[in-house]
Amino acid sequence: MASETQAAIKADMKEAMKSRDKERLATIRLMQAEFKRVEVDERIELDEARVLAILDKMVKQRRDSEQQYRDAGRDELAAIEVAEIAVIQTYLPEQLGDDELDALIDAAIAAADGEGMQAMGAVMGQLKPQLQGRADMGAVSQKVKARLTA
Repeated sequence: MASETQAAIKADMKEAMKSRDKERLATIRLMQAEFKRVEVDERIELDEARVLAILDKMVKQRRDSEQQYRDAGRDELAAIEVAEIAVIQTYLPEQLGDDELDALIDAAIAAADGEGMQAMGAVMGQLKPQLQGRADMGAVSQKVKARLTA
């Protein structure tokens, strides 16, 4: 049984085919291919949490590529990455605001055993399931590190 997000992506794929939206269709096919690759490689059926983790990773990869293209002066390729990010993000939960994120970080730090950087793993372990697909984990990690070293 496919997750809700996978079902929505499949329905949107059919809609993109009907409306001949080639760019959106190409991105949806990339997502579908990544889901299938993970299912085959790991011999599992994806659940909702894993689907969101895959989509989150795809967004991160595209952000990295976009930055590399911009640094190399390849704005046309960077624009393609931005368009793919926009499509993928439509399937991710709404991003958390800074205030909500700070409150979750504070709660995780308070609940963690240990102080300073020794608590980093425990704090991130507690935050990751709550924030999957709702925040950039790299930025969260930097915020946690800044709080723990302050």
